[in-house]
Amino acid sequence: MKKIIALMMALVMVFALAACGAPAADEGGKTDEGTAPAAVSAENIKIGVILIGDENEGYSYAHMEGIEAACKALGIDKESQLIYKFSVLEDESCYDAAVDLAENGCNIIFANSFGHEPHLMQAAEEYPDIYFCHATGYQAATSELTNFCNYFTDIYESRYVSGVVAGLKLKELMDKGTVTDPYIGYVGAYPYAEVVSGYTAFFLGIRSIVPEAHMDVTYTNEWFNIAAEGEAANMLMSRGCVIIGQHADSTGAPAAVQAALDGGKVAYSVGYNVDMLSVAPDAALTSAQNNWVVTYEALIKVALEGGKLDTDYSFGYADDAVQISALGASCAEGTQKAVDDAIAAIKDGSLHVFDTSKWTVNGETVTTTVSDDLAETYHGVEYITDGYFHESESASAPAFAFRIDGITELKKS
Repeated sequence: MKKIIALMMALVMVFALAACGAPAADEGGKTDEGTAPAAVSAENIKIGVILIGDENEGYSYAHMEGIEAACKALGIDKESQLIYKFSVLEDESCYDAAVDLAENGCNIIFANSFGHEPHLMQAAEEYPDIYFCHATGYQAATSELTNFCNYFTDIYESRYVSGVVAGLKLKELMDKGTVTDPYIGYVGAYPYAEVVSGYTAFFLGIRSIVPEAHMDVTYTNEWFNIAAEGEAANMLMSRGCVIIGQHADSTGAPAAVQAALDGGKVAYSVGYNVDMLSVAPDAALTSAQNNWVVTYEALIKVALEGGKLDTDYSFGYADDAVQISALGASCAEGTQKAVDDAIAAIKDGSLHVFDTSKWTVNGETVTTTVSDDLAETYHGVEYITDGYFHESESASAPAFAFRIDGITELKKS
């Protein structure tokens, strides 16, 4: 298990504060040494979950699968001890949902969308005897709230592997003369580091097979919009993209790609969160997936034991916390072996996804994240050592935000 304490500019002070126990009542979640939320039995714990979507939205559904599997493994009854708040917007309604869960006796409360963070932090300060855990955020290390943490997965690893799958299909199409231009498209939600990190890892996986590949990225500016994601995929295919990846939460893009394939276009899809074979049986190659049970089981155990939260938690292939979905029938011959080899190399440390010898910015190799022009992005933290960018090691939230050569952003906002 990889427990990560975020390295921010005030690292030493933050660590010292986080190491103090849990909260003095008059200071919210800022705590005195030796106290922590009380331990609770598996029979008595109550868990609150705030979701940006519901079971019909792939990202939130994956969280639901993970937390319910964790409950089962820990002997917790999901029917009576797990409370969901569905389709909670990234605004004050998140705070209201968190307060309602706290008042209903929840011992630990999760929220799964980036914009939930400030509202969850507000609730965490007001309820120091409850654990609050936020997915995809970055502020736990500097918040001084010892009952609050950030968590994510090393999804960039499985995005790279899904890129290997796409690259092998692209190579097959080129070897057969079906396509001559190795042109990829990507439907992103927002131009956040989380999305940039993911599509860059995907692209580098492709380039490990087809070095001349190039990719266009467009943004929908929504996490979930079936129509917008489908329209974005169609636009990319109209430009000549033959494989469409995604960091958006619906089946819109894969469904559009399947329709294009059915209409005679050369088009294939790599999805996110869930297996897309049900909506794109011929077009879907695979999906990059999180196995959230690993994360949720670790965090719920902290609550059961009344333990101290680390500020950041991130888990990857080494912990079986990320994966790709079943390979589609349209995948190229030899794909499974290539996937197995890539995963093994990531696990043994011989493959680093963001190896700086594999990408450039404006034709130049990047050797540091500590410079005046990068100060607002990386805050003086050095992410590049030993020849690669250390993603999700200094904080759980993805930080890779370089726009590398070979990728063109078509729409940022």
